[in-house]
Amino acid sequence: MAALYILIPVAVILVALAIWIFFWAVDSGQYDDLDGPAHSILFDEEDPKHRAGIEQADGRDEEKSDRG
Repeated sequence: MAALYILIPVAVILVALAIWIFFWAVDSGQYDDLDGPAHSILFDEEDPKHRAGIEQADGRDEEKSDRG
């Protein structure tokens, strides 16, 4: 029974702390753009090899359409 006198206030403090951290994260903009970082790693256009591959593929597509 004595443990409840310690555990209940500790649990309430932990829940209050978790709620405060959540609202701090929302207010500071941590959840503003959830998709941007996930997509930026997939669509990295700054890589020269990637850019060269796209240009090469575009050139091939134009050659095929010119012949057809």
